[in-house]
Amino acid sequence: MQYRPALADIPDQKGWRIQDADYGSLSRFARGKIDLDKIRRHWGDILRVVVSIYTGEIRAHDLMRMIQRDGNPTPLGEAIAHYGRIFKTLHILTYAVEEPYRRDIKGVRNLQESRHALAGKIFHGKKGELYQRYHKGMEDQLGALGLVLNCVTLWNTFYIDRALDQLKADGYPLAEENVARLSPFVRQHLNVIGTYSFARPDLGPAGVRALRNPDEPDWEDDGIV
Repeated sequence: MQYRPALADIPDQKGWRIQDADYGSLSRFARGKIDLDKIRRHWGDILRVVVSIYTGEIRAHDLMRMIQRDGNPTPLGEAIAHYGRIFKTLHILTYAVEEPYRRDIKGVRNLQESRHALAGKIFHGKKGELYQRYHKGMEDQLGALGLVLNCVTLWNTFYIDRALDQLKADGYPLAEENVARLSPFVRQHLNVIGTYSFARPDLGPAGVRALRNPDEPDWEDDGIV
């Protein structure tokens, strides 16, 4: 797994160096210094933290207590920060010189923004914003929103796949690069305002909805899932 955030204000980003050397035009960029001794002293603890997160043995709240205290990093927190700066520096340099790397990050960012936009449409009552002042209430709302969002994403994925199968069966040419751009976070067809029915519809023996005919003039205006 790799963390590849999009970076704003690339010229102002700070890099970190390990050795005291002349980096030429990059000297201003590499103005930070990584302390390898701090990483070595806490390497065993860093590995235990990673394994504990990966296996779910530790919660984020408990981890934050381990790596900072009263707003200041603990020795373990400082070691993790120094270790992370190695990869942040490599990420910035790769981001600056490799266009495919930037395109990959842009694609992931677009996907995330589409998911947030879909969640914002589903959570229409508060315009996608949480107002509870208590932690439990936020957890309940986020849990419910995540469940509905996953249901809509699954529904979209299933019927996009059926539509593609139908197009192939009809002999319609499908370019792979166009199929790769399809998103399960489409939302134009969703109608979140109105009367909700939780009765299970009769979908016939196939158990699925019939696909709409795109040649019908008003098919985009229906907006009901």
